[in-house]
Amino acid sequence: MYYSGGHRFDGTRKIDLSTINPSYHNGLDRAEAEQITSNLAAELSELEDLLFYARGHSFLIILQGMDTSGKDGAIRHLMSVLNVQSARTASFKVPTEDELAHDFLWRVHAQTPPLGGLTIFNRSHYEDVVVVRVHDLVPKEVWSGRYHHINAFEKLLADSRTILLKVFLHISKEEQEERLLDREKELDKAWKLSVGDWRERERWGDYQEAWQDALNNCSTASAPWHVVPANHKWYRNLVITEAAVLALRPHVDEWRASLSTLGSAAKAELESYRQKDAT
Repeated sequence: MYYSGGHRFDGTRKIDLSTINPSYHNGLDRAEAEQITSNLAAELSELEDLLFYARGHSFLIILQGMDTSGKDGAIRHLMSVLNVQSARTASFKVPTEDELAHDFLWRVHAQTPPLGGLTIFNRSHYEDVVVVRVHDLVPKEVWSGRYHHINAFEKLLADSRTILLKVFLHISKEEQEERLLDREKELDKAWKLSVGDWRERERWGDYQEAWQDALNNCSTASAPWHVVPANHKWYRNLVITEAAVLALRPHVDEWRASLSTLGSAAKAELESYRQKDAT
């Protein structure tokens, strides 16, 4: 195991983002990390096939992080491994008027994966306890009360056989500035330029505080948070891939047993058909 369990939080200890080094890489260099990631990716692909065909669980990956933390890059990495017939992404931007007319979880619940399916959330319901707090869009009693609703919602998903992997991509303020400046230098990234990113950066401290409270209030045994050091994109990919593998591995025996039962039933049905045809 190459991922440090020290950054997995299930509610039994407090999260202090200032104590987690965003540049941590577990002593690995890029070549080593990419080789390990490749091996884990092959296993993840096999696990996803079992998930899909057994249809005993669904898998929801929630990706969150500050602007430029690498959510899009992480999704590209995962989708290069996964089978598109069973994997999809869902992005959550500024709510529409129709979405705002419903409870804050309405638009999110509709995007959760069915049994056998895998969905990656690019942002999620956590925007409704972070962005709305930082920008004072709703009163404190509203956004703070949503922690309870989120925990209940995620418990419902877990009880409905959804495997949850919640990932917070943790970058430094210095790394964010470098990535924003890089966009200005590279023509193929110019479309990403937004003065809004720089305005939001001015609220870095407010966002860090809001995220830390959200992570601490919504880390549970059935829906833990993984804080991933994300200054090094290659290490980010390693940690996320391994976290996905570790989330699915415990169910392998159950899925194989289910598929074996289905296979035996299919063989018996085929044998019965052939006997009838022979007569």
